[in-house]
Amino acid sequence: MNENIIVVKLGGSIFAEKDTSLADLAELYHQGKHLVVVHGGASKVSEWMEKLGIAVQMIDGERVTPPASLEVVTAVLSGLMNKEICAAFLDMQVKACGLSGVDGAITTGKARGGEMGLMGDVTQVNPLLLQTLLQQRFLLIISPVSFCAPADRVIDGQRLLNINGDPLAGALAVALKAEHLVFLTDTMGVKDNNGKILPSLIPQTANSLIEQKVAKGGMVPKLKAAVAASQNGVKVAIIDGRQPHALLRQLHGQNLGTIVEQGKANE
Repeated sequence: MNENIIVVKLGGSIFAEKDTSLADLAELYHQGKHLVVVHGGASKVSEWMEKLGIAVQMIDGERVTPPASLEVVTAVLSGLMNKEICAAFLDMQVKACGLSGVDGAITTGKARGGEMGLMGDVTQVNPLLLQTLLQQRFLLIISPVSFCAPADRVIDGQRLLNINGDPLAGALAVALKAEHLVFLTDTMGVKDNNGKILPSLIPQTANSLIEQKVAKGGMVPKLKAAVAASQNGVKVAIIDGRQPHALLRQLHGQNLGTIVEQGKANE
């Protein structure tokens, strides 16, 4: 593992609340850490879709993405949200660079089709561009809009895909051999079937929570991504990003949510 690489999944609702997450990331940058920030923005995308009269539909925390929705997803996430975050870091004297998964074919995926349309899954990660920019001390801000390989353009020849930011962050953490993957969320952590926050869990427990539908909505893709990353040696935490300086406190050993223990999914 690369002890200096930290991948952070920044929930769109967290950024919207103007909390301390970006300040924490700036502090880590100035400490010499290599940072990759994958951002969401589901609420902002839905807001723009409603303005444009496009139906909003979510299934298990993921957006049903017909071609018309993909245009809004791309414009809002890779445009407005990505550049707002980049500008905020520049204001804090951080050398920031905003990208999408399409740039340099960082993340390539395949559309699920059917009801989910152009919502896709990561099939390949090419970390070369990220590694090059990290070596030059850029903090990287990644929109989850990704590249659809020519062989998989089965829906209207689309070249772009909407990929959930949680599995995309997990895939990047594995490809970069990151030491840490932290999901900053607007919940206190992962809950058991009694509604109690679990300070830690093993992959088997995470999978059971999904299978028993205890984990719902946006927590499902987070847990799946967390398990996959932990199996590849990444230290994973799902924490409440609304708490002051949550990221710094978590990385300094204070658990503010749920740690996903490293191990095999079937243990």
